[in-house]
Amino acid sequence: MKTAAFATSHPTLWSKLRRGTALSCLATLAMILLEARAFGTASSSGQQIYLTRCASCHGNSGEGVDEEYPHPLVGERSLVELTKYIEKSMPKGTREKCVGEDAKRVAAFIYDAFYSPVAQARNKPAPVELSRLTVRQYQNAVADLLGSFRGPAHWDFSHGVKGEYFKSRRIRGNERVLERLDPVVQFDFEHTGLDAEKFDPNGFSARWEGSILAPETGEFEFIIRTKHAARLWINDLQQPLIDAWVKSGEDAEFRMSIRVVSGRTFPLRLEFSTAKQGVDDSQKNKKEKPPALQATLSLGWLPPFRATETIPAQFLAPVQNPEVFVLQTAFPPDDRSVGWERGTLISKEWDQATTESAIEVASYVEAHLNELARTSDDAKDRTERLREFGARFIERAFRRPLSDEQCQLFVDRQFKDSGDPVTAVKRIVLLSLKSPRFLYREIDNQRDSHATASCISFGLWDSVPDQQLLDAAASGQLVTREQIAWQVARMLGDLRARSILRGFFRQWLRMDQLPEIAKDPQRFPGFDESMVSDLRRSLELFLDDVVFGEASDFRQLLLMDSIYLNGRLARFYGVDLPADAPFQRVPLNAEHRAGVLSHPYLRAGFAYTATSSPIHRGVFISRSVLGRSLRPPPEAVAPLAPELHASLTTRERIALQTKPEACQSCHAMINPLGFTLENFDAVGRFRNEEQGKRIDASGTYVTRQGELVRFAGVRYLARFLADSEETQAAFVEQLLHYMIKQPLRAFDGAGAANLQQSFAQNQFHIRKLAAEIVTRAAILPEPVGERTAVTTK
Repeated sequence: MKTAAFATSHPTLWSKLRRGTALSCLATLAMILLEARAFGTASSSGQQIYLTRCASCHGNSGEGVDEEYPHPLVGERSLVELTKYIEKSMPKGTREKCVGEDAKRVAAFIYDAFYSPVAQARNKPAPVELSRLTVRQYQNAVADLLGSFRGPAHWDFSHGVKGEYFKSRRIRGNERVLERLDPVVQFDFEHTGLDAEKFDPNGFSARWEGSILAPETGEFEFIIRTKHAARLWINDLQQPLIDAWVKSGEDAEFRMSIRVVSGRTFPLRLEFSTAKQGVDDSQKNKKEKPPALQATLSLGWLPPFRATETIPAQFLAPVQNPEVFVLQTAFPPDDRSVGWERGTLISKEWDQATTESAIEVASYVEAHLNELARTSDDAKDRTERLREFGARFIERAFRRPLSDEQCQLFVDRQFKDSGDPVTAVKRIVLLSLKSPRFLYREIDNQRDSHATASCISFGLWDSVPDQQLLDAAASGQLVTREQIAWQVARMLGDLRARSILRGFFRQWLRMDQLPEIAKDPQRFPGFDESMVSDLRRSLELFLDDVVFGEASDFRQLLLMDSIYLNGRLARFYGVDLPADAPFQRVPLNAEHRAGVLSHPYLRAGFAYTATSSPIHRGVFISRSVLGRSLRPPPEAVAPLAPELHASLTTRERIALQTKPEACQSCHAMINPLGFTLENFDAVGRFRNEEQGKRIDASGTYVTRQGELVRFAGVRYLARFLADSEETQAAFVEQLLHYMIKQPLRAFDGAGAANLQQSFAQNQFHIRKLAAEIVTRAAILPEPVGERTAVTTK
């Protein structure tokens, strides 16, 4: 009777018995008999409750059973949340739920045995995954690999370009009358302060030199606007990108695109001459006061995700750096299904892209071989110089010295078999870039100073080590924590590390995943493409201010009550600035604004064309800020059209749409968080009313510990998030994933608890957290899990 009672109270198990084979029936019956014995004793043990009421579906170790419940019993709910979920939903398919003390006991057992992060790390440590270079890492690595033969780049934070002005139409050193730093190239020469007495207004010229910093990787279109003669070089100083020195017709705008790599600086030169275009010679021979300089010139660009603009001073420097190799070969995108880029997918398309890339690099090396190898066609020691170049190239590609066997295979044999030193070098390049030692991060389980150097450089730069780091590895100066931390601190100040951090924040805020931001022109006149571009730059300036400021305080990302605005944005958002005001930090109403949560770019991005979207905003807070996982909805549901419920506010309409119980499993958390931002309309402007009703911006959140927190608007939410250990832990984990590109549990020394404690001790200093993540990963003696390895020559 006990067996029958137990089996009938578990319909899933009973159905397996009824439809199974004879052998499976015996096994199932044995489980029923064993568990019925425990069922009959009414044990109060959480483990025994689990065995009697849960294991039939979830497995004895929470591994899942058959097709009906295949997923492991692991997750991110706290013990309190897990208990509530069990009381409400478990066991499925039975009338009698597990409630009260039984629910608490079984939840405690499940949590401690296999559900919690600690239990998961104990039961199944995550391995350090064998990972190829991501697309970003490959592009950066080949750029820096070739750049290492040209010398280091330098950056001058004075910003701008060096301008030289000449008193004739030809650029001659002996006719230079002025040299100065120009923040940007946007001139109406009549109003630039140039002394017309020193210039012939009918014939003068100028030249600007410096470097340009790429804020993102991608295609940038460069634009010259002038009626006069001009030509522009970017990166390649031998071949102009734009040549309008000799032209016909009335064209006054010239555009050309070039691909650039984020965090690298590219040499720039711009030349200008009044020549004969647009010059008024009628006053040339009259003895009167020289007329004003009648000429205009501007240098702009069209970056990804932005509108055309004059190149800002922050991306210009008056020093001219070496040329940068920029890979043109397209790669298939990396897997981002787990929230960060992983190089775990190997496909035919990826392999083909690596081959084409190797050929592209080899061709570039051949075209620039004398420069890279520092030799010449007629040099007596050219062959030896090329051999040295080939050996250094492959050592830098492999990130470690070559063994005698490898030197024989990769260098000596190529020079011997090819019969031509140039061909030998090309073969070396191809062999290097197709070798697993270049393409993969973790091979042969080697944990020496050279592996440490690679861990540091790929963590901070997504690229190969520089010469200083390689020298430290070779001389045994990457052994102690202090030695590693010193190198990390040095490299963290590099532009490439800044680029990595900027990339992380674009991902954290979902900036590059936002659809094209377009708004109803009838509701929001003036909100156009230029406005969106300005808002994006405003957010980028805000992030730079916080992240690269002295305090670098994570909490200020959520709490700061100021914003960067220019004249155009200020007018739209109701701030008193001159119409032509450049970007500047402007304080706003502290009760209305709260850091990135209220920034108009994000509020406009997470909104519809005419209305706000509490759902999109709530999902962003849940996933990005709190680090909560949300399951995809069981079916796609179109939002209720506002015109169908014209009398309802957005909050009321969303509450109506997501009222069904099937929606509430996620929307019970999403909606109350999103509602706290309802004071901001679809373009991020503050409002107090909608549909003639006062905005209700109250919200709630149930913490992982089961505490119900209430908010009265964005400022209250921001304060909670800034102080919340949940938020801080989520930020730590996401930054680690982005920089190390491995599971959190794969590194014993980089555990979440230790890193979060260090983060708090350092006053939530973002850059110090990045340094600590890379340092801990680099000094790790052995990973927790078994390392997957590739052994190759």
